[in-house]
Amino acid sequence: MADARSGGGAPTVLRVVLGRRLQDLREKAGLSYEQAGRALDVTHATIRRMEKAEVGLKIPYVEKLLTTYGVSDQEEVEGFLALAREANQPGWWHRFRDVLPDWFSAFVSLEVEANLIRAYEPHYIPGLLQTEAYTRAVLRAGMPHASEADIDRGVALRKERQALLTRENPPLLWAVLDETVLRRPIGGPGVMRDQLARLIEATAMPNVRLQVMPFDAGPHPAMYGPFHIFRFPIPELPDIAYSESLVGAVYFDQRDDVSMFLEALDRMCAQAAPAQTTESILGGIRKEI
Repeated sequence: MADARSGGGAPTVLRVVLGRRLQDLREKAGLSYEQAGRALDVTHATIRRMEKAEVGLKIPYVEKLLTTYGVSDQEEVEGFLALAREANQPGWWHRFRDVLPDWFSAFVSLEVEANLIRAYEPHYIPGLLQTEAYTRAVLRAGMPHASEADIDRGVALRKERQALLTRENPPLLWAVLDETVLRRPIGGPGVMRDQLARLIEATAMPNVRLQVMPFDAGPHPAMYGPFHIFRFPIPELPDIAYSESLVGAVYFDQRDDVSMFLEALDRMCAQAAPAQTTESILGGIRKEI
């Protein structure tokens, strides 16, 4: 995965997994991109894009590739094709494509499938823990020219995303929040008090771990901006790091790149206030508002 500012539909996690499986089968068969492309009468770039989940998986193409790669067991073939059909189906978030940038669709797909979500947030409360009023204020600040209907749609999308924290087998959300996040007045005092109360409630959830990076902790490894790291219960899928800007996002899945994000976050977790003190910190700031 890489720069996601433009291009085709955002890949679902399942499409990423199947792309990696196709790559493994091709390499085990000893075939190059060019040789695989000739089997389909397409360019080597098409094969590469299928393996990188940059395009949908055309079922006739997948079937032909499996034959080319020597997959002869019919049950295995049918199982792979069934997964390919499923991978081509849009996720639930497709309903919000009118307000959901394509580059962020990939984020939602990763979020849904992850069993561990780690994050550093220097600007805003993590979306999965925002109250409706806080979300509305954040969206309005970020999209000053949006219609009220679009803001409502954005709020609905975020609320639906939040359901994953209370689903069966939810992911662990482990976030480090800069103290700035808790003190920046968004939506007014009432909105902030309610938002801090929501965070206090979240600290009691078994699958949520929050740490605060206080001002007096000094400089830390991620002062350049926010990022997320996703981990999955899927052997073929590596950890993926996500970094966002005003106009798009970059997804990193190369081990060396992701290791840098992991090392930075591990150091920050050691530098931030312990999670056991977060409720007290939040309560103290809430009393000051």
